[in-house]
Amino acid sequence: MTKTSNVVPRQDVVLEYLKAARKRHSQVDLARMLAVDARTIRRWELRETEPPSYIVPALKQLVLPLFATQPEDGEFKFIDLFAGIGGIRTAFEEVGGRCVYTSEWDSYAQKTYTANFPASHQIAGDITQVSESEIPDHDVLLAGFPCQPFSIAGVSKKNALGKKHGFADETQGTLFFDLARIIKEKKPRAFLLENVKNLKSHDKGRTFEIIRRVLEEDLGYHIHVKIIDAAHFVPQHRERILIVGFKDPVGFDWAALKLPEKGAVKLANIFHKVDGTEPELPWDEDRYFDHSKKRVNPKFTLSDHLWTYLQNYAAKHKAKGNGFGFGLVTGKDIARTLSARYYKDGSEILIKQPRKNPRRLTPRECARLMGLPDTFRIPVSDTRAYKQFGNSVAVPVIRAVAELMSQFIVDESSQLPLHNLVVVA
Repeated sequence: MTKTSNVVPRQDVVLEYLKAARKRHSQVDLARMLAVDARTIRRWELRETEPPSYIVPALKQLVLPLFATQPEDGEFKFIDLFAGIGGIRTAFEEVGGRCVYTSEWDSYAQKTYTANFPASHQIAGDITQVSESEIPDHDVLLAGFPCQPFSIAGVSKKNALGKKHGFADETQGTLFFDLARIIKEKKPRAFLLENVKNLKSHDKGRTFEIIRRVLEEDLGYHIHVKIIDAAHFVPQHRERILIVGFKDPVGFDWAALKLPEKGAVKLANIFHKVDGTEPELPWDEDRYFDHSKKRVNPKFTLSDHLWTYLQNYAAKHKAKGNGFGFGLVTGKDIARTLSARYYKDGSEILIKQPRKNPRRLTPRECARLMGLPDTFRIPVSDTRAYKQFGNSVAVPVIRAVAELMSQFIVDESSQLPLHNLVVVA
């Protein structure tokens, strides 16, 4: 198999957007908006260095409506279901994909998604109300069914409330079967499924066995399973299960996935810089960082009341021999898993401050913790942002898997036609 001749090289696409943006903005202004140095913009324009593909979404927004429609710049087409804020899309665009369809039911997530992919198509809502025949043709399908029915926290909460969980949860767990009906209709050649680590052990393994049986026996896929900790890429322990499947036998091998040393990246890499080097992001408008005083907005520091409560709560459970409590960290540490409940008290990741109560991460720091660039827009409230980042994927993990899979999408040695690849996450 050979690549089609009309595919535009990714770096050329980035440069086209850069050229269009420079018609409207000076090098200095453009550098400020992209959170880079003006000399970096100059080097890109002179082709002394190559601009990263992740700045395309930001450049698209800067040049609208110059590019009213998305260019035919992808090496393969994909659709993005249960899209959240677009973390998986971000990763697959960076390896050459082009999104042609998106579905996300949450209106606040839609707002964030639209802010970061403005030149895209209209977002469809509840996928359960969409017929599989209405979904456009595509090469790759990205999707994410809710993880709450399978997560440890989700199961504990539902048990306490006397509610069903897993596939017995009729409003969330069965969304996996909506993915199955789409796969059956579109006959995808391959997929990637991402979910919480607990998916494999939930209900004594019966939940995962149902998924395996549907994918392998009912739909006829060859699957490869691996649990990856995001701490290989970002300063956060975040273990997720990944299930790669192919319709036909191919040479996919998890052993080929080159993971950086776990824990090498520390929290200092994502903290706001108080030494004057914190980039000024016009889209943040000092919501999180006061550049005039070189400090994080004081609203993220815990009140005396909340800090006292958390300390007393931790002491009470420690006396009972429980492991409940807050996670106090410095820039030299790796954080616990960022959860969707972080907005409540921030207890799982609290940052030490000299002569002050600890503080929460800001939403911008949460975005960095998930591997998103500073060009990523956060148009929602802090509460909504914390929920969205807590539910997001760690983008560098997905990017690494996408790169591993991409050779079976566009490389002629894979013997895998460039159509009907599905990624479920």
